[in-house]
Amino acid sequence: MLIIPIKEGENIDRALKRYKRKFDRTGTMRQLRSRKEFTKASVEKRAQIQKASYVQRLRNLEEI
Repeated sequence: MLIIPIKEGENIDRALKRYKRKFDRTGTMRQLRSRKEFTKASVEKRAQIQKASYVQRLRNLEEI
């Protein structure tokens, strides 16, 4: 449960913005979506390796 303390005289829009930022940082939606369906460990590992190679390729291109 997220708790956002609202200061005296604080605008509600600003408090909502802080709530949304905190919600995104906790990764709640990503966790819910990942739990929605089961993925095999081998599939997760393959996706992780593909992502790592993609990031490495981007870093190599950035160095050149």
